[in-house]
Amino acid sequence: MALTLADRAIGAIVGSAVADSAAQPLHWVYDLQKLKVLLAKQPHPEFNPESVNPFYRRDTGQQSCYGDQAYVLLESLAECGGLNVEDLKQRTLKAFGPGSEYDTPVNDPYKVPGGPKPQLPIQGPWRHASLKGFLKNVDAGKQDTGCETDGQIDGVAKLAPIVAFYAGKPDMLEKVESAVRVTQNNDACVVETLAAARILEHFILNGSDPKALDCVMDQLNDPNRAHPQDGDKDSSGHIDEVKDYISKSPQEVIPAVRETMSCGGCTCSRSSFIGACLGAQIGLEGIPSSWRSKTLRYGSLLELAKKIAEQHQ
Repeated sequence: MALTLADRAIGAIVGSAVADSAAQPLHWVYDLQKLKVLLAKQPHPEFNPESVNPFYRRDTGQQSCYGDQAYVLLESLAECGGLNVEDLKQRTLKAFGPGSEYDTPVNDPYKVPGGPKPQLPIQGPWRHASLKGFLKNVDAGKQDTGCETDGQIDGVAKLAPIVAFYAGKPDMLEKVESAVRVTQNNDACVVETLAAARILEHFILNGSDPKALDCVMDQLNDPNRAHPQDGDKDSSGHIDEVKDYISKSPQEVIPAVRETMSCGGCTCSRSSFIGACLGAQIGLEGIPSSWRSKTLRYGSLLELAKKIAEQHQ
């Protein structure tokens, strides 16, 4: 049976979260020799029972800092019936601010540089640059709460819920930008996230399509494109550089996530976007049931994803 748009939207949201959770125990491993030794012993590293993250340790099945941000966005969209920036700010503050599990001495946004180095890895989640900048801006009473200096991949990693909600609607890109700027008020970050949003939207609307990246490149080079950004042509060039490789990459979740995990570094951000794009093409049932069951938040993720899909109609 052909997948409906609702099926693809749910698949994108759940696929992103499950892939993030699968990669979390090997997140931020930059010592490739160490990673090579680990993979020789454990060729199936997803949901590794023991974390080897050199910066933070969480239980297997939990989300990374990116997955947690995506979940906050998912909750806000589902409960508000769409993007409500003020609600998203308050939920982000509650999830990552004072009194949250992210509120630890090592994660203090006001920690003075050059002080004693923390003993790593820490037990618990890692509050990274964009979230620290967000908290400082909230404390300062700024309306624009996003960190201006952080251009990392948070936006791409957490975009599945909002693209699933607004796919096919004329204001999709505008909504994505507004959500990203809550924590990252950085133009370069916005440009790369909007390019990724166009790709994911294509899969949610059309399903599997070998010409998806060509279609997105055409959009980015169209002088009359929706929501134009100064860096769109650069994004198109970057897509052109990697599209041949991507077209040859695995089209199933397990081998695709394993492949990107074997590269080390920020496995969770890459895995979450891969999971979203593949989830949109294969739907919920195409995501391995063994992976879904190991994702600790799966029950609430599915419930909220279904709510998003219902509201999209």
